[in-house]
Amino acid sequence: MSLVLIESDGPVRTLRLNAPERRNALDLELLGELAAAVETVKADTEARVLIVTGEGRAFCAGADLTSLFGDTTRPVHVLRDHLRNNVYSAFLGLRDLTIPTIAAVQGVAVGAGLNIALACDVIVAGPRAGFGPTFASIGLNPGGGCSWMLTQRIGVGNAMAALLSGEVIGAEDAYRMGLANFLVEDAAAKATELAALYGSRDIALNAAIKRSVQVAASSDFDTTLDIESWAQASTMRGEVFAQYLADFRTKH
Repeated sequence: MSLVLIESDGPVRTLRLNAPERRNALDLELLGELAAAVETVKADTEARVLIVTGEGRAFCAGADLTSLFGDTTRPVHVLRDHLRNNVYSAFLGLRDLTIPTIAAVQGVAVGAGLNIALACDVIVAGPRAGFGPTFASIGLNPGGGCSWMLTQRIGVGNAMAALLSGEVIGAEDAYRMGLANFLVEDAAAKATELAALYGSRDIALNAAIKRSVQVAASSDFDTTLDIESWAQASTMRGEVFAQYLADFRTKH
């Protein structure tokens, strides 16, 4: 049985964690399949948007600690290399995709499972979603880029409080603080709706928007303006804008 499924619907791809009996907890086998699935989507020239979700009640309950970390008595530098090369890299590949990515979170997303959701561009939460930066509660420093990604979404103060407490953030609080972009009754349906919208757009335009926001998040105004001006000038030559401009001129 595949632990990660890729489903296709026109330009939309859905990446589904498929270990519901353990709430999609991550072991090395599942992470290997996840990394391969992300690479498959990356190479798919017909893919215009990706939905990431979990089968069953949970999005992802985090790491299967024994399987994922192995012998924790190894030297720190060995453990660090294992984490970066064998664990983090499997889901952080989502951040490198140039197509829009949507996390449909219908249940808990804990630890590394939270990181998978945070690695997506847009997060849609269902009423039973829970977002757990629970590292401190089990004696671990946050990992997998959680500190950075969480701070980007909810700000320094909220991220600090969340990581120090290590508690699961409920769906309503996650939406209120901006961790989740949408709070809806049916996360999968909303993700599908958004995917249809994003997938209808020019693939180069989506990539340019993603690039502009990524630069804005880590650069100054002038750098961002430079990137935006090149991207906007390029999209002015696109077919969609040309048609809009033609229609505008006929009406005015």
